[in-house]
Amino acid sequence: MSAYLQIDNICKHFGQFTALKNISLDIHKGEFICFLGPSGCGKTTLLRAIAGMDIASSGRITQDGKDTTFLAPEKRDFGIVFQSYALFPNLTVSENIALGLRNQGKSHRAANDIVTHWLELVGLPNSGHKFPSQLSGGQQQRIALARALALSPGLLLLDEPLSALDAKVRTHLRDEICRLQRQLGITTIMVTHDQEEALAMADRIVVMNHGVIEQVGTPEEIYQNPASRFVAEFVGSMNFIDASVVSNEKIRIGETLLPTPENTLQRGQRIELGLRPEDIHFTENNMKSDSSIPVQVEDLEFQGTYVRANCRLQNCNPAKNIKVDVPIRELRRLAIQEGHYLFVNITKQYTHIFHAQ
Repeated sequence: MSAYLQIDNICKHFGQFTALKNISLDIHKGEFICFLGPSGCGKTTLLRAIAGMDIASSGRITQDGKDTTFLAPEKRDFGIVFQSYALFPNLTVSENIALGLRNQGKSHRAANDIVTHWLELVGLPNSGHKFPSQLSGGQQQRIALARALALSPGLLLLDEPLSALDAKVRTHLRDEICRLQRQLGITTIMVTHDQEEALAMADRIVVMNHGVIEQVGTPEEIYQNPASRFVAEFVGSMNFIDASVVSNEKIRIGETLLPTPENTLQRGQRIELGLRPEDIHFTENNMKSDSSIPVQVEDLEFQGTYVRANCRLQNCNPAKNIKVDVPIRELRRLAIQEGHYLFVNITKQYTHIFHAQ
């Protein structure tokens, strides 16, 4: 299947600063893609290059078989929604949505019909006569979405569209955007720094850092099999535990010897074990096993359905803390309390190995 949007070796320089370094990516028709990464990683620059707002310094962008690398934004086939809504304050909601349609040459009646259709679709059928200032942030963002989609673009670009909204509205609008995207089958790219948002919404996530792509994959792949230490640290919560390889069978954490989690490790190597808090478990009846290490529970953070136990690894110098997520039922059964000395099991299956920095 050929890609709807092809990005080949895109570079973008701002003076001496390189914002994008040889970015290549294929996006298929109907996909929901999230560009995810910290501030300054290049995700918005890449979105703007796709939109033609920042022309790429080198490389090629092809949309639906057409080379768009150096085209002006108005010559490209996309709709865009910004974090700041960008609605015209002096126009009514209906006028805001109709503006692009009128520019396309649609008659007054045709434009009105399309506006009515989109107001219904975004759940604001009675708001056409209002001005943006009379709407809440979430409602304004829906209007911005309707305005972008009313032009029937081949590509929808979303630049942090939810970050200005409060948590409850954000979750609701997140679901609405996903519903609309699936219903319309429109190819969508969303920029976000919010990993929870990306994991919940995307078909595939593009994790970016310092102008390069660290990993591309489904939310499950990104979370369960991070390709680098950066991805492991940025997406979800991850414990990093220093270890050294002492033989083909054993690694050492502090003064504790454990079975080696991987056969390819070589004696003398220094490594970091990456472990999600939900993949570490307290042992039954506080029994030591071959794959357990001693810890002291320093404090317990209530998180609703589970408790996050902040634990200090024993016999480690320098001191090292790890987080262990314990379901409430298990916490009650094991009667875990702050100050307790316990053992935690490290499961080979869920251990990620990174070479020491």
